[in-house]
Amino acid sequence: MKRRCGLLSSAIRSRPTSSARSAGGQAGVSPEQAALEHYTPSGWMLREVGKRDRLAAEAFLRTHCRVMPRTMLRYAIERLLAEERQRYQKGSG
Repeated sequence: MKRRCGLLSSAIRSRPTSSARSAGGQAGVSPEQAALEHYTPSGWMLREVGKRDRLAAEAFLRTHCRVMPRTMLRYAIERLLAEERQRYQKGSG
């Protein structure tokens, strides 16, 4: 978990948002780790990317909100306005 959080935080601070998104996909998850440990940092990363590049984050959410795991989606949208959160939760992004 520490390795993944360190990777994500350094990627978000020092790289363009497209590199930060791709770095998150490379972190990987060992089979014995719970799904929550995988989806929480991914949702957190999307939320942080949204702070720097809202349009890119919203484009990603519109495309993937229907298939994203619930925990990941909730972390990604937690700072959006209530009506935006509901729209993504319903899958109509």
